[in-house]
Amino acid sequence: MTVGSEGHRKRLRERFERSGLDGFHDHELLELLLSYAIPRKDVKPIAKALLEEFSSLSSVFDAPVQSLQRIPGMGQQAALLLAMMPRMMERYQQDRWRHTPVFQSTQQAVAYLSTILGAARNERFYMLALNSRNALIAKEELQKGSVNRTAVYPRQVVETSLKYRATALILAHNHPGGDPSPSPADRQLTRRLKRILSDLDITVHDHIIIAGSNYYSFAEQGEME
Repeated sequence: MTVGSEGHRKRLRERFERSGLDGFHDHELLELLLSYAIPRKDVKPIAKALLEEFSSLSSVFDAPVQSLQRIPGMGQQAALLLAMMPRMMERYQQDRWRHTPVFQSTQQAVAYLSTILGAARNERFYMLALNSRNALIAKEELQKGSVNRTAVYPRQVVETSLKYRATALILAHNHPGGDPSPSPADRQLTRRLKRILSDLDITVHDHIIIAGSNYYSFAEQGEME
């Protein structure tokens, strides 16, 4: 494999790390996958040959392993990888929606967050990204601080919200000292994030502070209105 080919693989992987598959052409997506199954060969001609033979990306993934192997350069390992993709996605979707929490009340959110933050010794700030049904898309730890201080920057919250295409959020952090009462800084941060995200049509349902078995909900206290 040439130095140029290795550089191309690296750039594809870096693009995926930055922004997922946004902006990828179909042949580039195939190149990215094939680079893990065919380590020492320029895979761009193989990716383009696959699309030319099967006409579309979905048809490539749906093709039998034996048919994929007829493309020059496609060995069994690479063919199996491509054939596994739709089956893996089917299993992923089934598993995701079977176990995805849906938050319809403060108590549901508190119960979920307590398992994450209830025993944490250092202050941590989490964001729950939700879809339009208030089902969990992702949970993300944005900051881990000292025992009594966590610095959270609105830019991190905004970028993470957009990354997951969230329509709503629940913010959460813990007070390891045992008192869930919000500080003036907690209130200021909550107001600021609510204002910024509102301009992006992202709703902040609540900011919950977990302190052992105790909690404080900004929504329950009427501070999210």
